[in-house]
Amino acid sequence: MKDDKIVLYMHAGSGNHGCEAIVNSLCRMLPKPAILMTNRPKEDETYSLKELCSSFVQEKSIEKNVFVHTWYYLKRKLLHDPDCFMEYRYQDICGKNLHRLNISIGGDNYCYDNMLDRLISANRMFHKQGAKTVLYGCSIEPELLKRPEIMEDMKRYDAIVARESLTFAALQEAGIDKNIHLYPDSAFLLETKLAPLPEGWAPGKMLGLNISPMIVDNEKTPGITMQNYKALISHILETTDLHIALIPHVVWESNDDRKPIRQLYEAFASTGRVIELPDGSAPELKGYISRCEMFIGARTHATIAAYSSCVPTLVVGYSIKARGIAKDLFGTDEGYVLPVQALAKKEDLVNAFDWLYQNAQAQKAHLQQIMPDYCKKAKEAENLLREL
Repeated sequence: MKDDKIVLYMHAGSGNHGCEAIVNSLCRMLPKPAILMTNRPKEDETYSLKELCSSFVQEKSIEKNVFVHTWYYLKRKLLHDPDCFMEYRYQDICGKNLHRLNISIGGDNYCYDNMLDRLISANRMFHKQGAKTVLYGCSIEPELLKRPEIMEDMKRYDAIVARESLTFAALQEAGIDKNIHLYPDSAFLLETKLAPLPEGWAPGKMLGLNISPMIVDNEKTPGITMQNYKALISHILETTDLHIALIPHVVWESNDDRKPIRQLYEAFASTGRVIELPDGSAPELKGYISRCEMFIGARTHATIAAYSSCVPTLVVGYSIKARGIAKDLFGTDEGYVLPVQALAKKEDLVNAFDWLYQNAQAQKAHLQQIMPDYCKKAKEAENLLREL
């Protein structure tokens, strides 16, 4: 077993700049160089991770080879080996290539049903081969912890680091009370890179706005999310002197913020007060967000970029992660998080913005007061990582 490097796994690729932000910030905290197991190594090299990881190892796709897929399917069925698929996918970091410490870094991966089998299998595989595993920076819905297979999986990790107190409390209440820790998301420590401001940027008057296909997928009333965003932009342009920067944070073809952003831009481009920002690395996007007066975001790590820059922020969320982070920062999520599932009228986001607009200076002052200690707490996770 190798002990020279640490493996980071369950990373989906840097086209999701939240994933990039986690790896970027976590690599700076690790006591040893990191091998990054990734689905999209070209993305990771394109953005900010090339100099931070010792190597990128691409996960092997079993589905792309019909003969390999058939062989491993038969092996799983006939030999009752549930983890053989994962052993193939991860063959470059298991078996003879096994490292002592393996960190699952997906953050909210346990919020998605289609990820659960892979998470469980990878954790079990590493342990069968004698390695340690850590679930780092996670958010988990409490209902999930009622499932026996998930409870068994949680108990298998050598350490679990929750990134917000709602998940931490849910784990404790479910009986997972050993080797669990509460530290803020490492992305609160992400560096800020100040790229040149684009044409149309109005210093001191910019509101950053992020929308994602994910919140559209979680809406209860079809079309209500885009109706709310359009009503919001109209309201801002009519009642304030703010300009709006539409900022993407995930740019995968199958899950691309730029698609709904393009719809919004085309609807309001003629006003001259709405601009559409290009893609960039996580530090570059944080640089744009940090220079906004306020921020309204759907992507968790876009809002973390805003919070950590002390920018007054409203989250349009859909899961425990948004509520938990806001509660830890402000003592409550009320007023700070608008669940997309709660959108019923096209004025709902307008009303939430009005509250943010009225309370922006108080929120900014609060963030400026607490953020140094909050980031210090995130960095203290270094001690845990050294012990493991």
